[in-house]
Amino acid sequence: MAKAKDLVIVESPAKAKTIEKYLGGNYKVTASMGHLRDLPKSRMGVDIENGFEPQYIAVRDKTELINQLKKDAKSAGTVYLATDPDREGEAISWHLKELLDLPDEKAQRVTFNEITKKVVSESIRHPRAIDQDLVDAQQARRILDRIVGYKLSPLLWRKVRTGLSAGRVQSVATRMVVDREEEIKAFVSEEYWLLDALLSRADSGSFTARYYGEGDKKRELKCREDVDAVIADTRNAPFTVQTVKRGEKQRTPAPPFITSTLQQEASRRLSMTPRRTMSIAQQLYEGVEISGQGSVGLITYMRTDSLRLSEDALAAAKDFIVDHYGPAYYPGKPRHFKTKAGAQDAHEAIRPTDVNLTPESVRKDLSQEQYRLYRLIWGRFTACQMANAVYDNVSVDVVSAGHTFRANYSELKFPGYTAVYEEARDEESDELKNPLPSLSEGETLKLEKMTPDQQFTQPPARYTEATLIRAMEEKGIGRPSTYAPTISTITAHDYVIKEGKYLRPTPLGEVVTGLMKEHFSDIVDLKFTNHMEEELDGIESGKAKWRDVLSEFYGGFEKEFNKAEESLDGVRIKVPDVLSDEYCDVCGRQMVVKKGKFGYFLACPGFPECTFTKPIVVEMPGKCPKCGGKILKRTSKKGYVFYACERGTECGFITWDVPTKDYCPACGKTMFKKSGRGPLKSFCINESCPNFVPEEKRSYKKKSPEEKAAAAEKKSAAKKPAAKKTAARSKAAKTAKK
Repeated sequence: MAKAKDLVIVESPAKAKTIEKYLGGNYKVTASMGHLRDLPKSRMGVDIENGFEPQYIAVRDKTELINQLKKDAKSAGTVYLATDPDREGEAISWHLKELLDLPDEKAQRVTFNEITKKVVSESIRHPRAIDQDLVDAQQARRILDRIVGYKLSPLLWRKVRTGLSAGRVQSVATRMVVDREEEIKAFVSEEYWLLDALLSRADSGSFTARYYGEGDKKRELKCREDVDAVIADTRNAPFTVQTVKRGEKQRTPAPPFITSTLQQEASRRLSMTPRRTMSIAQQLYEGVEISGQGSVGLITYMRTDSLRLSEDALAAAKDFIVDHYGPAYYPGKPRHFKTKAGAQDAHEAIRPTDVNLTPESVRKDLSQEQYRLYRLIWGRFTACQMANAVYDNVSVDVVSAGHTFRANYSELKFPGYTAVYEEARDEESDELKNPLPSLSEGETLKLEKMTPDQQFTQPPARYTEATLIRAMEEKGIGRPSTYAPTISTITAHDYVIKEGKYLRPTPLGEVVTGLMKEHFSDIVDLKFTNHMEEELDGIESGKAKWRDVLSEFYGGFEKEFNKAEESLDGVRIKVPDVLSDEYCDVCGRQMVVKKGKFGYFLACPGFPECTFTKPIVVEMPGKCPKCGGKILKRTSKKGYVFYACERGTECGFITWDVPTKDYCPACGKTMFKKSGRGPLKSFCINESCPNFVPEEKRSYKKKSPEEKAAAAEKKSAAKKPAAKKTAARSKAAKTAKK
């Protein structure tokens, strides 16, 4: 009798395909498509009185998949639970074991930090039991968030507005954005001045030096009088080179990516949202079809807070650097980076699984987004094992009448790691862009002109997605897996909106945060939230019991909640309207911004006496190809976005395609592109232009094989239950006839 195949259960079809290729015919690899058992959506699902006992149920629309997995598990020799290598993945494996009724000796847990043949084969040879401490830590987080969400959200519905939500991490993230906005509003700007002196040598060469202070002491020029005094002192005084300091400055590479730094850098460099970054990284981890190799996992697991790198990866990086760049580009020994205190350190840092698979070598097999993100990860990892960049640095102090002016210039001497990658920076340098002339100490210079520049101190900048993630990480708010969904949640609920790249709280976000700070100070307290993360880490390490942690939290939370219910009895909090620059066409009142089923619109505040509304007009780049007027973004009654000329029916131009800032090189008219994510190819829609692209050839971006497979799986899963219902109805009808 043939030996039964072993069953390997992963979370996604793409990962299943990659792993099945490595394991061969003795294994069947299938996907659970994420969670198969969870708390119910319609109720709390936690028996607080009975030790916080969770009441899990099978996910309703996955009944057929569960039945198939039960069948496969029953006929399999060993069932390997190979979900993601983190708390949530451990919990999914535990739920699978319980749901499929697997005995301990049959259920084996395996994890893959990277999906390569070596790691997959090694993991299958060394399985382990499910780590109950990891499961309990995830259970505690899930129940904690469920209690907070399902207790506070209905309160917000009753006291503020229907449809609102509160959460242990999302409420803190919203508070951080609101607090920053309050800092900005409270900021008092102070005047200061910069003073630049354009100096020249007797023979040739000029440069600019900035006012530093008096002698060696730095001094800030606070007002115009201070500036005028310096100008008056130096007007007839000589300018003499006091010191010329030359030296080398070395810059070390940044460490490899962890989840938070990957999200930050992708936001800065690629303008990717954290959620999109993690989605693309998941595709690269699970496997991409590479010509001649099949499905290949290109990066290691992307949810990590560790800077640790394996010895194999370090050795491979050394060989690659020496072979492709030369021995001078290798620092002589591997670089090791220290992981910050409090990190879980469960996995390696994010890196390519094979450094020899360069971004250019796989570019033709990747989507544009996959390529750009892989190039970022590959470059950061390779650079972190390269030699320092070396700069020639020159600093010059020029004195006149006791005042010091300073100029700095750096020039790259040896590129080192910058030959591969250089980290994006939020701040600009004060260094000169042009080289300094060859100066010597004691040399006299001629003053060409003084340039005073009035400045004002600026308030702290609003958070971007990148800087909010960095702040959350620094303050211990959430964990790598929660950063992206937290930001998506607070923007989806209109607590925070994006203006350009910056996050600004809405009046709704400010009202909800104010209520939370007044009545639930612990929930939105940054230190308390950080403490709860430490408690969850304690459960994971086996130092704390999950029921004890929940019990300790709930005692204080219940008191706060009951007190808030009592003090808010009969209270309904009004959210202030956002005023627009438009005025009502009917009654002349200043219109306000409202949100409806299909997005934001302008409404008259005189409702119900005046019911006038109109859409918010968004002007797009480019010009109307028919009349040269402005192109406006509009929304149909059914919520579909289209683009039309500002002159409406008088011109008649209307299209679903998105106008771009580019102009056709042949006819000079605005180019368009299909709507959708990512950089799509633009085209000309002018029929008389030689570059005209017909409607049928303006194709949308092609889906990746993984996206096609996932869509097909979802469609199939949706159809089968419907088919069963139809068959049942047909059978019932026949019985009725008889």
